This record gives sequence, structure tokens and C-alpha cells, in this order.
Amino acid sequence: MSEKLLRVGTTYIPVTDVELSSDWYVNKLGAELSYKDEDKAILNFANQSIFLVKSKKNQSSNFYDIYGVERFSLTFEVNGLNALESIHRDFTEKEIRVGKIENRGHSGKNFVFYDLDGNKFDVWSELSPIFKEKFLIS
Repeated sequence: MSEKLLRVGTTYIPVTDVELSSDWYVNKLGAELSYKDEDKAILNFANQSIFLVKSKKNQSSNFYDIYGVERFSLTFEVNGLNALESIHRDFTEKEIRVGKIENRGHSGKNFVFYDLDGNKFDVWSELSPIFKEKFLIS
């Protein structure tokens, strides 16, 4: 096989109310709304296209590992610990449900946050070296 997968282009997130959820992502996370109908909203943020898809109640993108711990399926990266702490404060002020900043035993620190439907996401203080190089971030 000479070709390979190049990037993740779209992530799909289940939501119960497309209107309410798209407003939340725009107003709380700074997403840009590019399309919306009654069944889905297309958002652009974090260098990716995010589809909010109308789903049945009690659906989420979360899963449980073999130890019964609820896991997230998506980690956002920020450029350093100061950025992580600043975003954590901002999310707290915006009344987003957030976890504590924690050291998980690897480089950098993390915290989790949840959207209106309980979809759990991670934020990590370590920006990918390839992303830094491509976008000339120091």
C-alpha cells in the first residue's frame, strides 16, 4: 500500500438537541458554526470539523475501559501549562463542567470537561511537535 491516512478530518459527537448544543459549542468553546439543520450541526474548531449529530437520549462518545473507568474519545491540545491553566479558568468561569488539572505520569498535565450531553473530552498541555513545526508555533 503506497498511500496512507493523512489526518482525522471530522469527528462526530452525539447530542440530544442540535440547536442548544451548537449554541453551547459556539459560545463556550469558540467554535465556528458552518451549517445547521434539525439533525446536525457542522462546527469548525481546533483545526477540525466537528459534526453534532442528533441522537437518542443517554448517548455519548464516552466508553468504559476494562477497569470500569469512563474514558473520553478525544483530546484537545494546547501550547503549554500556562495555556492549560488559562483555559481551565475560562471554562470554570463559563460554568463548563471541568475536572481538576492533573498529572497523569507522562509529560504535561491534563484536565477533562463535559458538554451538555455528558460527552467527556480531555485537554492536554503538550502541543504535538509536528503541529508546532507546521504552524511555526514556539
